[in-house]
Amino acid sequence: MIYSEGYKEHIEYTFAAFCKVVLRNTAMTAYRDFGRKQKREVSLEYLISETPFEPFTTDTYFEQYDQPTIFVVKGQEIVVANKRLADALLRLSKQRCNVLFLYFFFGYTDAQIGKKYRRSRSTANYWKLAALKQLRKEMERLEHE
Repeated sequence: MIYSEGYKEHIEYTFAAFCKVVLRNTAMTAYRDFGRKQKREVSLEYLISETPFEPFTTDTYFEQYDQPTIFVVKGQEIVVANKRLADALLRLSKQRCNVLFLYFFFGYTDAQIGKKYRRSRSTANYWKLAALKQLRKEMERLEHE
């Protein structure tokens, strides 16, 4: 199809106007988002100058100690090198501790754990969840001591 020169010029001007509107709206959105972000952010220099403590923390998760704790389950030794975890596991009952070891270290399913203790799968699942909940509480308690 053949278009006249006037129509082609009209299309170019219309497209140029459309591009300008899109660029202007994008710029306004970017400036608005930048302003919102700037209101929420606090500079690091301000934090360092205004806070009396050092702005860092040390992670003690992988902290090793001299004598790791050894647990014996199904005739195999399980070495726990993290002191806090070992202390929390020692505070659990023998059954709950064994259920956790069977599930996480030996790969037993809830059904297999239930069969070993002559209970149902749902009971074994309940024991596992209760042991995890108690372990979490014990670890939090040890962290705050």
